[in-house]
Amino acid sequence: MNILLFLSALSGQAADDRAIVVTASRAPVAAGDSAASVTTFDQDALEDLSLPALPDLLRLAPGVSVATSGPRGTQTQVRIRGAEANHSLVFVDGIRFNDPAAGNEARFELLTSDSLSRLEIVRGPQSALWGSEALGGVIAAETPDPLRAAGFEGLAEYGSLDSARLSGRYAVRAGDLGVVASAGWLRSDGIDSFGGVGGDRDGFDNLAASLKLEAQPSDAVTLGIVGHWIQGTSQYDGFDPITFLRADTLDETRNRIGAVRGWAEGHWGGWTLQAGAAYLDSTNRNRLPGAPLNSTLGNRLSFDAQLSRQLDGHRITAAVEHEDENFHARDTQYFGGTDQDRSRRLTAIAGEWRAEWSPAIVTDLALRHDSFSAFADATTFRGSLRVRPVRSVSLHAAYGQGIAQPTFYDLYGFFPGSFVGNPALKPERSRGWEAGIGWRDARFSLEATWFSARLHDEIVDTFDPATFLSGTANAAGTSRRDGVELSAAWRQGPGFNLSLNYTWLDADQQTIAGGPRTREVRRPRNSFNLTAFGAAGRLRWGASLAYVGKRLDQDFDLFPAATVTLGDYLLASANLAWRILPQLELYARAENALDAHYQDVVGYHTPGRTLYAGLRVAFGH
Repeated sequence: MNILLFLSALSGQAADDRAIVVTASRAPVAAGDSAASVTTFDQDALEDLSLPALPDLLRLAPGVSVATSGPRGTQTQVRIRGAEANHSLVFVDGIRFNDPAAGNEARFELLTSDSLSRLEIVRGPQSALWGSEALGGVIAAETPDPLRAAGFEGLAEYGSLDSARLSGRYAVRAGDLGVVASAGWLRSDGIDSFGGVGGDRDGFDNLAASLKLEAQPSDAVTLGIVGHWIQGTSQYDGFDPITFLRADTLDETRNRIGAVRGWAEGHWGGWTLQAGAAYLDSTNRNRLPGAPLNSTLGNRLSFDAQLSRQLDGHRITAAVEHEDENFHARDTQYFGGTDQDRSRRLTAIAGEWRAEWSPAIVTDLALRHDSFSAFADATTFRGSLRVRPVRSVSLHAAYGQGIAQPTFYDLYGFFPGSFVGNPALKPERSRGWEAGIGWRDARFSLEATWFSARLHDEIVDTFDPATFLSGTANAAGTSRRDGVELSAAWRQGPGFNLSLNYTWLDADQQTIAGGPRTREVRRPRNSFNLTAFGAAGRLRWGASLAYVGKRLDQDFDLFPAATVTLGDYLLASANLAWRILPQLELYARAENALDAHYQDVVGYHTPGRTLYAGLRVAFGH
């Protein structure tokens, strides 16, 4: 049975209230007991929609905007509820995947869905639970559980723009030990992202692999280790080195992320103890043919432990975390002018009290203190309430605070004598609340949420006309993000399921206290998504529509830089699969099926209609 678990934009409930939400609390909770605004895609949904690029799935969630700088494989930014691109914290199998070598942003252009069994998006400030970067929300991706998965799955696909896709996953269990191994490869010749006459095509190549082992030596103890390796090469059109204007160049970036995490968990008499350690290493190298330009390298070593006590509907959790981050920059184009080596540390303590006062009332309070080595410490709070006055109606309210630490470039600059950093920066801070109502019965659900957030100490660029030095500072003004999320779902069994959502967003920036407000760029005021899927006999299908309203952007090819309006667009995708044998499926799919012509970033074109066909094979469960 193919079910798309669209957790509500309001109350955190899904079509199945028993579905588990992983990151809305320090410990997993049932969707029906969570007051967070969450959207999840389970493995069936991922296969039915068959969208290999993770940003295409994230775009279908309410409150999420995606901006890609040209064809697939180029820089992709995700913003949740109008927050900045580095205000989303990303976990992959519990590993913090934000790149310390790329301004604390996650490398969404490198992430694919082929090895995943689940994707979760939690909207709103979550720093009291998870710390820095969880200012706009949290995105968590998971590979299958080795103790529950079994068998082999494989896929081979070819399509437009000389695109190819291969993926495979094998899971086996022997007694108390389970192993899941997966790998995926994706490539395309791409398009000319600059769009000029006679321009070259900008392609990409992406390879990802993961290995996950889990052991259960007793009913009370679980041990695990997981590793991920991602490497990608992407061609893109950059800037003319003389005029500094956009141009049809031969730039290329090569990226690599390697990460590993080990953990242990034990349960004894209402007590739960968890401990883990993770290491992430990333490299980003930019070059022209035969000529390296610059590179950034980063790594993060982290340790965490938490102790929980469950007693009479109450769960008390105490947690401690520690991180060491290192950053290195090198270049040849400026004769080493941007070279630097930096490091920083943080230690955090957090506590959460979750109380189920009755089947109708649940509260959740969390408090966290982050102690940073390179800038001011921060304390964040989060509180939520869920009430069910009657079985089919759910009310919720939540207040949360978020922080985002300055990047290494924010603190220490990029180019001596030109762009200098500001070691006196404070973390960016957000305070937000949400409230709403939801109704559901066995087949239908309706939900609505009103959210509001205020961003303080936003890190902005500065320019001193006396010295011609650029730098950074904490803005004295307050930026606002207000909006409404509406969602509905109709579940008609395995044959037909329909989900839709609409988001209205008003996001503006204020750099000077009491000064004028300007509308934030690359955030549509209106967005709408529709997802449909189902199965009938040997036929399995999925389809989606994503409407993105008009947005503003900055055109730096003009002097002074001008604010321009990017047109709205409608993206459609469809997937049809026919099971020709019990273990073999033939499918065809289309992306941008309506051939929309659009730009997410001013000056950079995106692919038109593309068509693909492939085979999927599966043995086991």
